[in-house]
Amino acid sequence: MRIGLIGTGRIGTFHATALSRHREVGGSLIVTDADTARARALADRLGATAAPGVDEIFTWGVDAVVITTATSAHAELIGRAARAGLPVFCEKPIAVDLPGTLDALAEVEAAGTILQMGFQRRFDAGYTAAREAVRSGSLGRLHTVRAMTSDQTPPPAAHLPLLGGLYRDCLVHDFDILRWVTGHEITQVYAMGSDAGPAMFREAHDIDTAAAVLTLDDGTLATATATRMNGAGYDVRMELAGELDQIGVGLDDRTPIGSTEPTGPPPATKPWTGFLERFAPAYEAELHAFVEVVRGERANPCDGREALHALRIAEACELSRHERRLVSLAEIPGGRD
Repeated sequence: MRIGLIGTGRIGTFHATALSRHREVGGSLIVTDADTARARALADRLGATAAPGVDEIFTWGVDAVVITTATSAHAELIGRAARAGLPVFCEKPIAVDLPGTLDALAEVEAAGTILQMGFQRRFDAGYTAAREAVRSGSLGRLHTVRAMTSDQTPPPAAHLPLLGGLYRDCLVHDFDILRWVTGHEITQVYAMGSDAGPAMFREAHDIDTAAAVLTLDDGTLATATATRMNGAGYDVRMELAGELDQIGVGLDDRTPIGSTEPTGPPPATKPWTGFLERFAPAYEAELHAFVEVVRGERANPCDGREALHALRIAEACELSRHERRLVSLAEIPGGRD
């Protein structure tokens, strides 16, 4: 299978490496980047082919496209691939805003092509086990869910204005996984944020820490928190509490948290430092799934509409934060008919 990958930054390099090891792709991988020297260096290292630009990805006869560029380029490339009749794997988000997301989805749906989104937590062993526990009924009626994402270090100041804010860039993963694990929709949110950290967040009109209370359609309450400033390490967790039992995702010997209890577990000696390290197996699994989808061997595990639903929750949180009020998801365009 011949796959064209556009964007050879940090996540693009990881995906290209995983694809180059896939038995169905191997030496048929083509990579390109605005930084042509970086693309050539990666291609040489992986035994892939470097294309001089994006145009060649669409004229060299690829079977599918993987998009790992800057967010601002996603929507245009998704549309271009749809018009070319090519299946696409794209890192989240689809676009920098809701109108752009809806326009790109309209192109995909009009063309009848495949768009698989990169929400890698759906392929993580812990989250998968949590989903199975909820569906098995072993927790009983779910009453409370707590989700969190804490980055060890913030993005570069120059990148902040391009990311869309903490809800859209970071917590959108928690919103997606809340829906996926519980099997329920979020109906309303109340969100708050703080920019009390470094000045670069205020200068970018962003926040460094956020918290949201979310109500699911069956009455379950969920909280989702995030920060860019968790010096102890990269910490992504979920707790699910039911009337019969309670479980946690993301608790292991690398979770960057200590206990003050005399008999509590010791602090991690090698805490997680970032998302590529923490979720490496999940990233590989989602690309393996994409190859299977393109080959017609499985259904799309995370299509563009799933990304839209997560983005709508992030948009509701932004509205709630700015207006300091409870926001219904019915207020946000793009909901199901």
